[in-house]
Amino acid sequence: MAGSSQSLTRSPRPDNRRELLLDAAARLFSDEGFHAASMRDIAKAAGMLSGSIYYHFESKEELLLAIYEEGARRLAEAVENAIARETDPWARLEAACAAHLGGLIAHRDYARVMIQTPPDAGGSVESRIRDLRRRYEARFRALIEALPAPGDIDRRYLRMLLFGALNWSPVWFRPERDSPETVAKQFIAMLRRSLN
Repeated sequence: MAGSSQSLTRSPRPDNRRELLLDAAARLFSDEGFHAASMRDIAKAAGMLSGSIYYHFESKEELLLAIYEEGARRLAEAVENAIARETDPWARLEAACAAHLGGLIAHRDYARVMIQTPPDAGGSVESRIRDLRRRYEARFRALIEALPAPGDIDRRYLRMLLFGALNWSPVWFRPERDSPETVAKQFIAMLRRSLN
């Protein structure tokens, strides 16, 4: 993700289990909800002593921020790689949608936390979480602005429409029936026809 915001997380030790801790927290926040999952539960799921978790994160809010940071980094990397291969504005948006959906599926727990846990749950890190969301969505804002679409279209609603449909994928996506690329192709084809 672009931008240089100082992280609230501590520097990792060489023998650090931070990734395991993040994965365990993402899984618990995803399954049980941010407020229901305790730091003790997270430490246990990561195979750590309860006090050890505080070496890596000073609070549950900082842990939530780290999950957002990691989830946004993974999604942004996938989207940037996908759009780098395309030049046509519609093809770029299609590639971004496929990468976003693929990232939501591949990183399910992180994605569900980002989608289902509102920024205000983060308390003291709320503004940082909102900034992460804004910076990630800015990619799609730019891609949608570049589309050759009628001037009377409010592109903000177009972005919300796409994000709403894609972010709801844990409910409707079936990998045995479709691929992220097929879904993105269909979404963009329908969108393009409606705007022409």
